[in-house]
Amino acid sequence: MRRKLAFCTSAAAIALLSSAQAAAAAESADKGALVEEVLVTGTKRTTALQETPVAITAISSATLEQEHVNTVADVTRLVPSFAATTEGDHGVITMTMRGIGNDSAKTEYADPEVALFVDGIYTPRAEGASSLLFDLDSVEVLRGPQGTLWGRNSTVGAVNMQTAKPVLGDSFGNIMVGGGTYNRVGARGAVNIPVSDTFALRIAFAKEQHDGYVKYQTPKLPSIASQQAAYIAGGGTLATFKPINAGTFVQAGPRYSAQDQAAVRVGALYKPSDSLAWNVSYEYFQDRGTPGMNLMQQPRAGEDFWSALIDVAPYLHRDVHAFRSNLNWDLSDKVALSYIAGYTRFDGSSNFDQDGGAHIPTSFATGATYQEDRTNNSRYSNFSHEVSLKSKGENTVDWILGLYYASEDNSIRFDIPIFNGTKEGTVGWQGSFIQPKETVRSKAVFGQATWHMTDNFRLTGGLRYTDDQRANKGGTNNAWAYNPAVPQVPLDPGTNPLTSPAYTTYQHNDGKYSDSKATWLARADYDVSHDFLIYASVSSGYKSGGLQDGGVPYGPETLINYEIGTKMTLLDGRMTFNNALFYEDFQDFQFSAPVTFAGGNRGLATSNADGAKVKGFESEITFRPTAKDTFQVAASFLNTKLGKLLAGSNDYSNLPVCPDKSISNPCMDVTGHKLPHAPNAAFQVVYQHEFDLPNGGTFSPRISSHFETASWLSVFNDGAGDKQKAYHRTDLNLVYKAPGDRPWSIELFAQNLEDGRIKTNAGVTSDNIYTSQYLPPRTVGANLRVDF
Repeated sequence: MRRKLAFCTSAAAIALLSSAQAAAAAESADKGALVEEVLVTGTKRTTALQETPVAITAISSATLEQEHVNTVADVTRLVPSFAATTEGDHGVITMTMRGIGNDSAKTEYADPEVALFVDGIYTPRAEGASSLLFDLDSVEVLRGPQGTLWGRNSTVGAVNMQTAKPVLGDSFGNIMVGGGTYNRVGARGAVNIPVSDTFALRIAFAKEQHDGYVKYQTPKLPSIASQQAAYIAGGGTLATFKPINAGTFVQAGPRYSAQDQAAVRVGALYKPSDSLAWNVSYEYFQDRGTPGMNLMQQPRAGEDFWSALIDVAPYLHRDVHAFRSNLNWDLSDKVALSYIAGYTRFDGSSNFDQDGGAHIPTSFATGATYQEDRTNNSRYSNFSHEVSLKSKGENTVDWILGLYYASEDNSIRFDIPIFNGTKEGTVGWQGSFIQPKETVRSKAVFGQATWHMTDNFRLTGGLRYTDDQRANKGGTNNAWAYNPAVPQVPLDPGTNPLTSPAYTTYQHNDGKYSDSKATWLARADYDVSHDFLIYASVSSGYKSGGLQDGGVPYGPETLINYEIGTKMTLLDGRMTFNNALFYEDFQDFQFSAPVTFAGGNRGLATSNADGAKVKGFESEITFRPTAKDTFQVAASFLNTKLGKLLAGSNDYSNLPVCPDKSISNPCMDVTGHKLPHAPNAAFQVVYQHEFDLPNGGTFSPRISSHFETASWLSVFNDGAGDKQKAYHRTDLNLVYKAPGDRPWSIELFAQNLEDGRIKTNAGVTSDNIYTSQYLPPRTVGANLRVDF
């Protein structure tokens, strides 16, 4: 009886144990299926994403790697209502958010509407968006005006990139190498070095290069007799005739749209106590690639789409040095001090074939246009300092107060030789824009407070006052003087147009500009339940006015954003569902474009439109049905309408005659048009599954699919050539990860699987030949990563 009882007791114990193990396994599986908690710094505090009443997309380092994010342009497809365009002559990336941006914010004059920050330090020039992204902890994209806390030019949003920081007391690192189509070669890595109990270093590097996508066309030139006939019909004589020199067309060397970028960062952490931490870093970025190229949307018969008739060899040479410092000091249990400082110096030069070979010359001086856009040299340097005090811990009122100062000292020389026919033809127009000293000084004071009225209900108010000062000293615009005694040759970089008899100064750009503005935020948020947050906000954004060619000022632009949002955690933590409904009232939109003035000289003109109205809805879903499956959706819906604006641009030579007599180039009344780069709907869908393998390793396929409806490429809404039609893009990623705490992995990937031709900009000649730059064609490759 005892044996039987003992047996029964043992059986019961075994059954009970099995049940407990099953329950523990189920509980473990449930935990594994939870959506990982994401921490963000969008409110200048570290908070959980689902508890932060701001429209934020947070992208982890793992996702950045899986999606092969190299520049900010690659980030845009992962974020609702976010777009980027490539601009050839300066080789920059410009950003648009919620339909608002400025494609011409690519010079020393214009500022972007979407502010870019690295470790909280503002990057003022558009070239910063072209830098190589590497060794990042995360990228946070904040949608809507962020002027109260984030400051300068975050009119419609801000992007904050957080670099990976050193860690005390642990040695580890990783290295990755890879290759792919277009002779792609890539390598990157990082190592953490614990020097002492209070000091650590992190050293990271990256190198990415591939051949250009754009092949060189062999010129198919007319016969000598045809050339002579065309030259004489154009007013020439046989005595001055010469055949077209085929050697003026580029046939070899680096192609357009090539990448050759490298970067290194050395970061240091000093933490002498739990209350004090100081992160400093130095980063060097080098770009020796080539600009993108304006391709004919309808290629010539017999020519490859990814090719062009080039008469200006591509060239890009950039060096960027950046120093960053972030000091955080807990003064007490209730108050913390933060001091963020940065310095960046950019040096660059470039050559670009602006005419894009849209026409084949009929003679050496007729039938086509030779135009070289050349940045002889540019140097941008900027300092920034921000000091803030903020509350710590749990308080009835959370607050932050701060002071901000930034300065820029910029210079550039930009040349444009334009010749009829070929570079050996006659001068159409040529000029040199010399800006030896352009300065910006920006000062601000800001504060924000959140009142916890109850455990579930909070009110937030914020205010920032900004004072901006700009000056242009010694700037001149110089043009060909049409002196018959001077040989007609393209402007050489070594020529000084201020002293040469071939040129005359037609504009002096000296001037000063000052402005100030208060931006503000009012927000209420309420916890409907532990897993359901709702918020409503009204906020304003501001971007300073400035000076343009001739020292002529243009005014500031402002935006008021009305927004209602929700953040929900569903299915016991397996799903997050975040939404934002917004209306934007955009005033005095700064529209910039290259124009031809009365008299034939050229420049960049900026005018203030009445503004625009934007309505939209954004939604983001993350769902983990099991611990091995992740499903993500990002969606946006936009409706935009431009206010009153008479817009002209040399990039759209087919526009009607302009009623504004101060501009001799054509122009168009674009009032009521849709804003560019603002599709009515866009969707990003990502699915990833992780397979467990018998050896303890894992195999993870990932598919990322993007779809968006048609969108215009300029404010002109100029027909099919000025539109990117609806498109679908798919990226694939397959990763095998070996077992172990610090394993190795191998990855295979394909991007733009459909090999779609996706335009990022457009232009048109007077005879309706449309050109565009495009996102890269289909690329495939492989990477090997080792963690140690």
